[in-house]
Amino acid sequence: MKIYTFQSQIFSMTTSDLFYILALQRIEGVGDIMAKKLISHCGSAEAVFKTKTNQLAAIDGIGSILLKNLKDQSVFDKANKELEFIQNNNISIAYFQDENYPDKLKHCFDAPVLLFTAGNIDLKNRRIISIVGTRQITSYGTEFCKKLIEDLAPLDPIIVSGFAYGVDIVAHQLAMENNLQTIGVLAHGLNQIYPKNHKKYMAKMETNGGFMTEFWSSTTRNIWLKWKPMVVL
Repeated sequence: MKIYTFQSQIFSMTTSDLFYILALQRIEGVGDIMAKKLISHCGSAEAVFKTKTNQLAAIDGIGSILLKNLKDQSVFDKANKELEFIQNNNISIAYFQDENYPDKLKHCFDAPVLLFTAGNIDLKNRRIISIVGTRQITSYGTEFCKKLIEDLAPLDPIIVSGFAYGVDIVAHQLAMENNLQTIGVLAHGLNQIYPKNHKKYMAKMETNGGFMTEFWSSTTRNIWLKWKPMVVL
């Protein structure tokens, strides 16, 4: 059995590269681990689509169903639509082989192939603190978060949370009050905001921080998956 390692490297992604990566993500049966395996074997996402079937079949874990799915031409229309959304909405991309991809996340074998970001996010050489908790925050919890972030402020960390009710939004608000960069990791695409009444915080967050997600604009909200990229960011 061949062992695949996905090592970080400098990768300058073109629009064409992004298009084929997006298309690969839309292939049924291709998740983050399989996408990385295919890219590692073939050299690029584009090459995956151009590699002969018998060569793809030699890759460990590739069965007849996935080989058939890799011939699905409809993924290119979906990729083009998402690419247009990205370009029209000034969304930035972090690819798992990019320098701007979160360092800690690179150590997770199932980390997202792509991260979509909006705002003014700078992760380089920065301490990152993820704060999560109950949706029903108490006054004690609020005071605890306040003291924690005030005590951390001299270290100028980035405060990461999920932009949800309770602890999440309190952490974001306190970060902004202390002039700290704060990032909301979303459980849906960047075409929407949940909860909707938190939309009022978006503009200020995007001036010093912003929003990050692994999900396409066509993705419906998935509350259970949103923690995967956040806790190791």
